Amino acid sequence: MQLTFLGTGSAMPTGDRNQTGLLLEADGNRLLIDCGSGILDALAATDSGYTDLDAVLLTHHHLDHVADLLPLLKARWLADAPPLRIVGPSGTESLLDELLDIHGYLRKHVEPTVADIEVGETMLAGFDISAREIHHSMAGFGYRLSPTGTDRPAVVFSGDTVAVPEFLTVADGAEVLVHDCSFPDDIETDNHATPASLGTALDAADATVGTLYLTHLYPHTDGRHQEMVASVRERYDGAVAVARDGLTAEL
Repeated sequence: MQLTFLGTGSAMPTGDRNQTGLLLEADGNRLLIDCGSGILDALAATDSGYTDLDAVLLTHHHLDHVADLLPLLKARWLADAPPLRIVGPSGTESLLDELLDIHGYLRKHVEPTVADIEVGETMLAGFDISAREIHHSMAGFGYRLSPTGTDRPAVVFSGDTVAVPEFLTVADGAEVLVHDCSFPDDIETDNHATPASLGTALDAADATVGTLYLTHLYPHTDGRHQEMVASVRERYDGAVAVARDGLTAEL
């Protein structure tokens, strides 16, 4: 299984990071998780491009996680790619309907299969997925994902959330945890995690994780990544790294 970080940035561009997007590949299946601005170009730069994609899984509907959805659908239509499956929390079907209402001409050319899912277990594009609620300014999910019907390593992605032990228990035993860590400790936020809060929540959850990757990085974190990693590790005894666009993790 391979995880590629297509976008590790936030709603405030820096020129170095796309908005949120992860590509998970296993056994010939390719699943895109979130589709913020810049993700279509990042997908195009991968070996299989944007046409060989099985599904899109959304964590929530903020613009920096969905901005490239319609550009992706249009590009796939022009490339004669098959219809795409798009799945996410409640309101995903309505979101796609409203976007296609704005760009009505696309309705004749793109026919995505769209579905809302609930907390719990589901299967998508060759992956077993466990959806858990997160704590953010908009309702959404974080996910634990592994290849369907296997005991192979799991990836956990928090989406946008404050750090809470209740969610992080789902990460126990995962090889990779990708978690929101939007700001350094001296920036106040009630919608995102900071290094100290993330380290504290991981310690409280008593979760064993292979590697923790910090993502959704605002410009406020520039030049402070080592400081942020050190802050997490003051409270959590595990491997910690800062994600970057283009980074690939082999599981």
